[in-house]
Amino acid sequence: MASDEPKAKKAKLSDEKKTESPAKTSPAKLSPNSLFGMGNPLLDISAVVDKDFLDKYSLKANNQILAEDKHKALFEELVTKFKVEYYAGGATQNSIKIAQWMIQQPHNVGTFFGCIGKDKFGELLKQKAEEAHIDAHYYEQDEEPTGTCAACITGDNRSLVANLAAANCYKKEKHLDLENNWKLVEKAKVYYIAGFFLTVSLESILKVAKHASENNKLFCLNLSAPFICQFFKDNLMQVMPYVDVLFGNETEAGAFAKEQDFETKDIKEIAKKAQALPKVNTKRQRIIVLTQGKDETVVALSDKVDAFPVLEIDPKDIVDTNGAGDAFVGGFLSELVQEKPVVQCVKAAHYAANVIIRRVGCTFPEKPAFV
Repeated sequence: MASDEPKAKKAKLSDEKKTESPAKTSPAKLSPNSLFGMGNPLLDISAVVDKDFLDKYSLKANNQILAEDKHKALFEELVTKFKVEYYAGGATQNSIKIAQWMIQQPHNVGTFFGCIGKDKFGELLKQKAEEAHIDAHYYEQDEEPTGTCAACITGDNRSLVANLAAANCYKKEKHLDLENNWKLVEKAKVYYIAGFFLTVSLESILKVAKHASENNKLFCLNLSAPFICQFFKDNLMQVMPYVDVLFGNETEAGAFAKEQDFETKDIKEIAKKAQALPKVNTKRQRIIVLTQGKDETVVALSDKVDAFPVLEIDPKDIVDTNGAGDAFVGGFLSELVQEKPVVQCVKAAHYAANVIIRRVGCTFPEKPAFV
């Protein structure tokens, strides 16, 4: 990150207007359950594949889709034909884990809700969540097995095919509405949900988003994939008025701009137009954060749009880009929940993504070296 980065205004969790003294720039004291995430818990089945495999299942090299009937054989072929690795995944759960890893102490700063099956993959996800020191509360049901996601790696690209299964069975009234669970939601001050969950439980997202807005807390959403912007546009735009921080990459931003008739392909203009969309909580102006792979990250904050260069990396050191976007968000959230300025959130985001792409899956060393 360049040392002459533009100074960004602080994204404060309170709406106080007074100037902060230098003493107040120290991290906010974190308590368990300060950061809340809700999404699709999936077991990632990751393998390096060839172009023939992608072509056979009509997959793009760098994309995210939901599995259809034609992809049923894909999962079995992946396991039998290629060397696979299993990782606890799901976009939101990954980001909450990365945030917790960046924070280190106290444990269980991150809370996660989602639905799993009563099976060995479900037990594995519970074990992995505990190892990552996040406070995961799963809705467990036995109608569907725990969801899986095929991560098909070719070079620097990854094509994700998600079979939601149990993740698609999350029920607001059977989990989120339960008194003890809702208390955990109320304890949080920052909320993050990936756009993927818009296909599962819009009513759950809206309940959390409205709570955040009514209590002047931070609600963050990710565009997640072009198909979310295209085919779940109505759900997305029902949630958008409550969004304080919107994440996306350049492909998703392009799809979003097209669907919203922004009439521009310029990433900075897209950020400005997305920021200007209607918003319920007017105490906070929306922040837009758009990544572009190895190119600079674009951030719309207050009345200007800044660009931040990513950390350089030798292409030879890139092992797996599968978790890069999730790691970026996790790094960002780890500083946001400590009330750090947005420029610091972006630095942490770039650091986390840089670490994760050097490893297989969304995995990380024991401790971060970020300061």
